[in-house]
Amino acid sequence: MSNIKFINQEHIPIEMHKARIVQKINLISLEERIKANNKASNNSHLLKNEDVFLDMLTDSGVNAMSDKQLAAMMEADDSYAGSSSYFKLKEKINEMFDMPYFLPIHQGRACEHLLSRVYVKEGMIVPMNYHFTTTKAHIELAKGKVIELLTEEGLKEESDCKFKGNIDINKLNELILKTENNKIAFLRIEAATNLIGGQPVSLNNMKEVSKVCRENNVKIILDASLISDNLYLIKTREKGYENKSINEIIKEISKCFDIIYFSGRKLGSSRGGGICFREEQDFLLVRNLVPVYEGFSTYGGMSVREIECMRVGIEEILDEDVISQGPIFIEEMTRLLVQNGVPMVTPSGGLGVHIDCTKFLPNIPKEQYPAASVACALYIISGIRGTERGTLSEDRDDNGEEHFAPMELLRLALPRRVFTLSQIKYAVDRITWLYNNRELIGGLKFTEEPETLRFFFRKIRAYR
Repeated sequence: MSNIKFINQEHIPIEMHKARIVQKINLISLEERIKANNKASNNSHLLKNEDVFLDMLTDSGVNAMSDKQLAAMMEADDSYAGSSSYFKLKEKINEMFDMPYFLPIHQGRACEHLLSRVYVKEGMIVPMNYHFTTTKAHIELAKGKVIELLTEEGLKEESDCKFKGNIDINKLNELILKTENNKIAFLRIEAATNLIGGQPVSLNNMKEVSKVCRENNVKIILDASLISDNLYLIKTREKGYENKSINEIIKEISKCFDIIYFSGRKLGSSRGGGICFREEQDFLLVRNLVPVYEGFSTYGGMSVREIECMRVGIEEILDEDVISQGPIFIEEMTRLLVQNGVPMVTPSGGLGVHIDCTKFLPNIPKEQYPAASVACALYIISGIRGTERGTLSEDRDDNGEEHFAPMELLRLALPRRVFTLSQIKYAVDRITWLYNNRELIGGLKFTEEPETLRFFFRKIRAYR
């Protein structure tokens, strides 16, 4: 990021872009927001976007495109097989990740589906730093089991640890030692780590994990959906990388992995996804399933216009001014909220800001879903839509018992290049008011509960 200093030493993140096209948003009245929330059964996923003022539900598919991305979409080679748009994207992927084989896939979770179908068999385990909702669902549907090896600091809401997404190497060694041969499907690292506050993984940790995996013949896979945030945080936080270019850091990361997959809805500010392979054998195993679930291997269920858009977006992550915008706005919003006494996950990471709802609502037990309660209340008083990342985002265990999440977080995503600083300050003001009046918030209970990924379509009401 460009080094800009204000004369009064005020700390303000600067947008290294200008707006050329804008979309109007509406702030409907309090009465209308209450009606909309009731109609959505207290589920922010079921709100209509027209009823939302600031949409901080997710960064998935809602990051702002650049002018170069939009222009590239007009040059797409719209053919079913052998599109030149595919070959241009493949060349860019190969250049960036140093992996010779690539499959476009229509979305990140579709990548997870294919990888789980190929590598996970009944009774196998998949160790990882921390699960993501859809990743865990695909592994369990394949009759596998997720084993989390997150460092102890990762589940502390407040910490001085700069890389809370790291894997605990001792836990990994112990797991490999006690696990039968061929029972580990693969090891997965998610960088940055979504459900614990967008926390980054250090490059040195990736190298250590890779060394252990390769010594024990364990396949190692990277979920790179949030890698742009992680790249910036490695460069600014990890000793020895402050003078490395983003391209050099990516190359070092890539060497640690056998397979890299990503959601283009996050990485590259487009739509779609992809899987990169180091070995031809892995590529062919997955490619066999692509025509069944995705389409031909040169478009993989994606629009070729999005393929062109993704190519440019991936190239743009080499620009530090582009990838810094998310983390510096997240850091600033977190700083302002902490300054106002609001309990937050610290240090800030990528993707968005994360409110610690256990401390926000200490009198609401986990059985009454405090993070979902704060999400509903925030929408009603501000028109801001966030998403619960706590117990409600977990599914029940095999006995139908609640699986309590270690952290109860309200995530307010900051899609890249979307919000202005004044909108951030509006959000800070409304969150601070809500925290100062938190006794107004009550708990919630289910009225309709899906079995899998229940947070998407669940219906809940006030607990009485």
